[in-house]
Amino acid sequence: MSLQDTIDSKQSEKSPSRAFLTRSVELGLQPALLVASLGLWLVYPDKPAIYLVVLVGGQILLGTLEHVIPQRPDWVQPTRELSRNIAIAVVILAWSIVLAHFYQSTFSEPLAALRSSLHLDFWPTTWPLFVQVFLAFVVAEFFQYWIHRAEHRWGLVWRFSGHGAHHSFKHLGAINSGVDHPFELFLLVAPAALTELLFGAGIAAAGAAIITVTQTSIAHSNLRLNTKWIGGFLTTNEYHIRHHSIVFAESNTNYSCSAIIWDRIFGTFAAGPTLEAGIGPSEPSLWEKIMMPIREPSDSEITPGVSHAESLAKSPVRY
Repeated sequence: MSLQDTIDSKQSEKSPSRAFLTRSVELGLQPALLVASLGLWLVYPDKPAIYLVVLVGGQILLGTLEHVIPQRPDWVQPTRELSRNIAIAVVILAWSIVLAHFYQSTFSEPLAALRSSLHLDFWPTTWPLFVQVFLAFVVAEFFQYWIHRAEHRWGLVWRFSGHGAHHSFKHLGAINSGVDHPFELFLLVAPAALTELLFGAGIAAAGAAIITVTQTSIAHSNLRLNTKWIGGFLTTNEYHIRHHSIVFAESNTNYSCSAIIWDRIFGTFAAGPTLEAGIGPSEPSLWEKIMMPIREPSDSEITPGVSHAESLAKSPVRY
């Protein structure tokens, strides 16, 4: 019996009300949550607190649904593990805010001068705001795609960014979207910063960040979601969980956390069930995750005796 057959069998055993909730979430959660998040921001585009409202609200909703109707019950994170991940996500969020201010204060004026000298000041500020937001989202995701692909293409980038820490979790859920290594934040904040500072996207970049934070939360969620129509352009959790696969050939695909269209264009898209997540047979301890830019855990191996970073350097990729 395949993984999906097993899941379908378990779904059929649920009560009618739970089955209805499961089906509603599968068909409508991702578009509804995206529309609600962006709609709330469009009402209050000048209030930075909306970002936190969307982030926290989305995590609470997704976390609750993961507890009630998880796609994989064995992936439901125990209270201690979930509490630890929430604490890490809060620290990483605070650090990302600091870095965003750093990029703004350090590069705003030099890049404004660069835009002027290179005649890049052509952002369509007269277009409707939601159209500008969509454009900023697509541009930021283009940057994110290549940065993320570089992390997986080159072992040194993988190692020193600490990206392996994000891939090391065996139980994935929405909260994992915010559980990264502090070193990696320098790269994760860069796409939105480049879109705003290099092209002068302004407030539209903030709206794009709202879509991104909602999308990445959904992409890591332990829920059964529809991939047949929304997955043509946006990343779904089925596609992104495949990127977290313990099988190297599977994890070396689907680099776009939010806009899967870039993987489709550049030939790195793949679909299919994922049996196990992580970078090795066991999940590293918190200390081992922190130390991953310096030393990978001994059992994080794709092939016997070869670390994940070393496998990255040796493995053929479609580039």
